[in-house]
Amino acid sequence: MKRALFIGRFQPFHNAHLVDVNKILKECDEVIIAVGSSQEKNTLENPFSYSERKRMIESVLKKHKIKNCKIYPVPDLYDDKKWVDYIKKNLPKYDYVYSGNLWTLKCLRKHDSKVKKIKLIRGISSTIIRDMIIKDKNWKKMVPKEIYHYIARINGVERIKGVYKSK
Repeated sequence: MKRALFIGRFQPFHNAHLVDVNKILKECDEVIIAVGSSQEKNTLENPFSYSERKRMIESVLKKHKIKNCKIYPVPDLYDDKKWVDYIKKNLPKYDYVYSGNLWTLKCLRKHDSKVKKIKLIRGISSTIIRDMIIKDKNWKKMVPKEIYHYIARINGVERIKGVYKSK
């Protein structure tokens, strides 16, 4: 059985993440979704808590009947070696690492992990989505419906705008 580690912050989980999970599952039997910066919340870069992000991802996986995925928190440790050691100690063993973040790939490549850079989908990123929310632009088409509804339910738009205004 091949197991993949898919690392991201998922602030929020969007359509490209969903495409990535489906692609990874064509190559591997199971996906460990590692939610990075898990200790962060209520900041411009990390507006949602780990538990909120976990619920978002679970709702999308359930709606799209995607199984064989498990979600784990991964905090920032501000030390590359300690961060990799944390992952290796606290998450299930994996065969491959998938991420769109070059720093993440570099850290794990240094420690003998087989890394694969995901192909980013032009124009879709959590950063772009948060920026569109702040500017009252149409961001809803970039996320699965479950994410839009969840963000609305937790007053996520207002929270992101509030954090932006306080900067």
